[in-house]
Amino acid sequence: MAKRPFGVSTHLYRQRPLSRAHLLEIAAHGFETVELFATRTHFDFHSAAAIGDLQQWLGEAGLSLHAIHAPVGEGNRAGGWTGALSLASADPAARARALGEAEQALYIARRIPASVFVAHIGLPRWQRPSPAGPTETRAADTRDGARRSVEALAGVAAPLGVRVAVEVIQNELSRAGSLAHFIEADLEQDGVGICLDFGHAHLDGDLNDAIEIVSEHLAAVHVHDNRGHADDHLLPFEGTIDWPAALTGIQKVGYEGPLMLEIEGRGPSKQTLQHAKRARKRMERLLAH
Repeated sequence: MAKRPFGVSTHLYRQRPLSRAHLLEIAAHGFETVELFATRTHFDFHSAAAIGDLQQWLGEAGLSLHAIHAPVGEGNRAGGWTGALSLASADPAARARALGEAEQALYIARRIPASVFVAHIGLPRWQRPSPAGPTETRAADTRDGARRSVEALAGVAAPLGVRVAVEVIQNELSRAGSLAHFIEADLEQDGVGICLDFGHAHLDGDLNDAIEIVSEHLAAVHVHDNRGHADDHLLPFEGTIDWPAALTGIQKVGYEGPLMLEIEGRGPSKQTLQHAKRARKRMERLLAH
């Protein structure tokens, strides 16, 4: 049996510009693939030169680009998010702005092959719209707005060989059951899948139930941990997720794609990746048994 690939999301470095050194550091710790966290303060996906650099850096590191994560805000610094972007907004201008940024990030796949485009529909409960952006409220995230945006993205993604995957996050539109119903009942576009985020599903209830619910549509997996209270993006085994049960569940439903670590850096990134490498080995032992 082929060894399951593991990857690291550049979410780890999201508060600084992505560099060649970051990708070499990920590869040096034994990971095979990455998910690009597309935020312009981290990676300027509007720049053809930046995309060319990314292609070269990936080649030098020996990494593949498994996934691109749609922008969830215009920027991210130590102080937090600026310019929140909602693909489900009922405000046509706000939704068009979010969709335009998402499509621009998706165009990276014109130059660099990718398999999955991960998108949020709506904002998580903890992320309030930026005062600098259009005025909107939590109620402005709508299923119809989400449908329009996801169908538009799927139409762009398909010719590029990319599958759109809507992510399980903490809002009523994006719970595991809501996303499964959204794909089965609302979308006219075929091929849209679900990105099961372990940490988000754990916060929302029972992760193992979520695995079963999304199993027919599972296109990507984010792995990180928390203690059931906040979206901490801890390393696996540092929180309260039942990892033996979760990994058994993933195998049971037949998911064979990469397990993508979407972790938070708490200290030097090299140290975080050393811990991530050890966590990977523990997960591999569980998967083997």
